[in-house]
Amino acid sequence: MSHNNLTEQELLKTILEPLLEDFQYWFSRSRHLLETERITFLSVEEQEELLERVKTTQQEVQTAKLLFEATGKQAGVDTRALVPWHRLVAECWQVSMKWRSHQQENPPTA
Repeated sequence: MSHNNLTEQELLKTILEPLLEDFQYWFSRSRHLLETERITFLSVEEQEELLERVKTTQQEVQTAKLLFEATGKQAGVDTRALVPWHRLVAECWQVSMKWRSHQQENPPTA
């Protein structure tokens, strides 16, 4: 093995660690938006359902991060878990972008 090749553990640390941190960051932002704003282009039920999915996924990500840390950064995460997380982040980004656009088009009146 050449010096340019990363070991499996180095690869996990290089890729998985920041990925889990990114998931935590974006789910935290999404949760804050969904808990503090009434997203008018979603029904109340849709907003509540999205918030519950974010909360559940936050717990999954936190569990994965704890396992990763507890195993000395040697445990990975199955892609079957990562793909839905990524889809949910993308869905939250879309809601956030649409919300910002909606806010710019409809500024609050004084």
